Amino acid sequence: MPDFAPFKDLKVNFKPHPITGDLQVSKEDAAIKQSIVNLLLTVPGERPFQPQLGSRLSRLLFEPLDFGVAALIKNEINDTVRRYEPRVQVVSLTVEPNYDENAFDVNFEFDIRGREDAAPLEINFLLQRTQ
Repeated sequence: MPDFAPFKDLKVNFKPHPITGDLQVSKEDAAIKQSIVNLLLTVPGERPFQPQLGSRLSRLLFEPLDFGVAALIKNEINDTVRRYEPRVQVVSLTVEPNYDENAFDVNFEFDIRGREDAAPLEINFLLQRTQ
């Protein structure tokens, strides 16, 4: 039996399970990764009754594509995760401009608090503004 609390969350697509008809769930590591991505993509004021929740990444994506803005994005990700996701601790975070894609490459490694023997988890994604 694990000595940490199991994590469970509804999947973002809200598709029913093909056999039971219940909503599908994300468990353990996938649930935490989904929560982090949702936090980063949520704009403050977007969620009812939680006006402060989210990050201001979308605002930074319309700034010049350079290392200064990459540092601002890194700070915003760190602050958002530290403030709203107490289950994780940031191990490393890199944000680099990707001039070919006109976007930022983000590599985010984190530990789940309470799990000493587990390897850090990783989320890699491309931050790109939509037209």
